[in-house]
Amino acid sequence: MSQNRTSPLALGTQEPEYHLWEPIDPDVAGVFRGISADDLAYRDRAREFVQQEVRPVIAGIWDRAEYPLDLAKRLGDLDLLRDGVDVPGFPEQSLLAASLTTMELSRGDGSIATIVGVQGGLALRSIAECGSEEQRQRWLEPMSRGLELGAFALTEPTHGSDSVSLETRAEAIEDGYVITGHKKWIGSGSVGRIAVVWARGDDGQVQGFIVPQDAPGYNATTIEGKMSLRAIWQAHIELDGVRVPMSAKLPGARSFKDTARVLQATRLGVAWGALGQATAVYETAVHYAGQRVQFGRPLAASQIVQSRLAAMLSQLTGLQTLLMALTRAEERGELSGPGASLGKYTATRTARDMVANARDLLGGNGILLENRAGRHFADIEALHTYEGTETVQALIIGRDITGVSAFA
Repeated sequence: MSQNRTSPLALGTQEPEYHLWEPIDPDVAGVFRGISADDLAYRDRAREFVQQEVRPVIAGIWDRAEYPLDLAKRLGDLDLLRDGVDVPGFPEQSLLAASLTTMELSRGDGSIATIVGVQGGLALRSIAECGSEEQRQRWLEPMSRGLELGAFALTEPTHGSDSVSLETRAEAIEDGYVITGHKKWIGSGSVGRIAVVWARGDDGQVQGFIVPQDAPGYNATTIEGKMSLRAIWQAHIELDGVRVPMSAKLPGARSFKDTARVLQATRLGVAWGALGQATAVYETAVHYAGQRVQFGRPLAASQIVQSRLAAMLSQLTGLQTLLMALTRAEERGELSGPGASLGKYTATRTARDMVANARDLLGGNGILLENRAGRHFADIEALHTYEGTETVQALIIGRDITGVSAFA
């Protein structure tokens, strides 16, 4: 055999390693200029966490459908779990700082950002806004530090979008309450320390309760077979006569309006999460177009690829501009419920389109987890649905436009 025979590797058949995670920070409209140093510090800390700690492991964790408890604890160590909730002993985190944190974590992975949404945005916020002083002293600090995980148990198997009609009951007894019912899609509901359970009391009003997840009768099963947000566990919970003391009731949760107040506060955060995922796939598409060579030139030299990247940048710029304006309105106390719904509606629709475009632009490589786009392609489907589906958001907006409710 000749020793001069050309190696197959010399024929260009070995695929290069693509580098697709480097932040680009597109800001054509300048909406991120002039942000305070304190707010930028949260963004930068979240970005470093993603680049140094999430990036090396997330594809495997997502693929194996593991809950990264170590990363959840690190989020607490870095003060990235609070979602803007004011907790004594912690520095102030503005709404914009929380939003930028959500954006950066989502840029890394949708599940990691959802851990914060559940822990800080829902469970922690419920206790902070509706809890007693004793409850706040007991739970706010350890939950903020990631020492104790909490869940927000509202959605039921038969009441998703129609959550106002929930049927879980909390019957008052001499020394507390007995809670009976079922919950579904409850993030951290099978792996946490407590769950904030929403149930209908004897007066027919929706009330909130802090329920230990190890309480007798609290039976949680992790939902398997998910195609989206695989690095956070959601649970199907059976509450089979769970007894809790009087002190478990959230005194500030007296009707569904209090529940809705917590949900509205997180709706804008979901929109920022969509922006984070849209940013991720834009930068992935730009990097890939510059590194992938076909027909003797990089994809970036193709007119159609440039056109598609321009369209993505246009969409991204529109989202940045809208969400910054809505966030500033919320900081002034001027953002309405329909305004928050418009943010979520627009952001997830736009991100969904951008993710599909990026996944397609990467061709076959777009379905590989290591190349980011496929993971975001799957995860944005959950973001598009939870905390109010596109249809529900549209009906909230439509009611505000017309003055007529289309809800049953």
